[in-house]
Amino acid sequence: MAASVARHTEWLGLEEVRRLSSTLDDPTPVAAARLDAYDRFRTLPLEPNPLYRGYGYFSNVDLTGVTAESRGPTVPLPATLPDSVRIVHDITGTRVDLPASLRSLGVTVRTLPELWQEGPEAASALLGSSEPPADRLTALSIVLLNRGYSLDVPAGVTVPIRVQELTLLSAPHEALSVRRVVRAGAGSQLLMTEEAFSAPSTPDPGQRLIASSTHLEVGPRAKVISLAVHAPDLRSVALYRRSATVQESGRLAWMWNGLGGFRTKLKNQTSLLGTAAAVDDLQTFYGARDQSYDSSVELTHVATDTHGQSITRGVFTDEARGMSRGLVRIEQPARRTLSFISEHAMLLSRGARSDTLPILEILCRDVKATHSTSVHPVDPEKIFYLESRGIPNADAVRMVGEGFLAYVHERAPIASLREILYPSLEARWNGDVLAWSAERPPTLPALEVAGTDAAPEWRFDAKLR
Repeated sequence: MAASVARHTEWLGLEEVRRLSSTLDDPTPVAAARLDAYDRFRTLPLEPNPLYRGYGYFSNVDLTGVTAESRGPTVPLPATLPDSVRIVHDITGTRVDLPASLRSLGVTVRTLPELWQEGPEAASALLGSSEPPADRLTALSIVLLNRGYSLDVPAGVTVPIRVQELTLLSAPHEALSVRRVVRAGAGSQLLMTEEAFSAPSTPDPGQRLIASSTHLEVGPRAKVISLAVHAPDLRSVALYRRSATVQESGRLAWMWNGLGGFRTKLKNQTSLLGTAAAVDDLQTFYGARDQSYDSSVELTHVATDTHGQSITRGVFTDEARGMSRGLVRIEQPARRTLSFISEHAMLLSRGARSDTLPILEILCRDVKATHSTSVHPVDPEKIFYLESRGIPNADAVRMVGEGFLAYVHERAPIASLREILYPSLEARWNGDVLAWSAERPPTLPALEVAGTDAAPEWRFDAKLR
């Protein structure tokens, strides 16, 4: 099988990159960044850190013929959620629904074409860091960049802002590479959901690509929640890069629910720059067949009195693979820091595998930092207990696995998240693909942000609708 997979240098050619740049009317810095990234894509390793190269599960990826210039009909959509921002990326481009009530508060959304028209400065701001990509797939996401937006919530906007973002694949060999910059001003409240699905397309064995890059700037006393539901079909290769800076007394929650896709790499980087800043990074994965997930979390504590926790749980069956690696770095000035990493995986079959690799890098004495990790099969005592109550073995295993993942959902700052996500998890557990349908879309409903016993400070006392 591996011998039949084309080398990554054969996936796309230089002329295709130049044509894409011309089609999108790239500003000069973007065109230069795209060509530079193409050179790096051809030469960089898949994993830049030698420590992790032996754990990678990104085999059999063949994006030959992948194109960011696909054309086709608009993917039909359901009605928008009331009083919310909706951003849709599909084969036709990016569509934005911004209610007048939010526009009057100063909330703005500028799409990639609009930013390109503003000139090189706006384009460079969307591209973000001037540091060149360090690995092959990050470079590829820049090469194929074809969707994006900038979202700004002004300081002092106390009305909770709800943003629903949909990324919908609908054509063979399609590539959607999305880049977004989100700024939450001082005191603002923002709940974002990023949902990825596949619409039915012509039968084709070729793989498709979703590349998603997010940079969040959380202002003083701002509260931001970002929930991702990744559920495309099993031909999809995905790359997620999410970074954030959190200022004084800011609160950030990253949440991830991995259900679909063939190969998925996720990297979260959060820097706590202000006093009393806090972050929760909560992730769950369900892998079946030959799926694989590779998750990396980095929490950097810079200021005093900062709090951070990363909780990752995965359930893997059949030949699925998972890897989670977490790094907490506490800088020398970050006194009175509290930080915690928890990485656990449950294996439901002999062919499944997972690796968990937590790391603490502590440069300050006055801190508390801990980690917890395990990889284990389903507990036979729990199965025996349920079977003794008349529950069949398969249902007992399922109940234990769902409860294992629910540990994370119940610690999320979204009310009833476990019940909201359960239908999607049930479908995947039954072997179904969460195919897109405008009549019965698998999207998230209106959400309510509410605290938990573990994190009561998250309660907004308002419904985000």
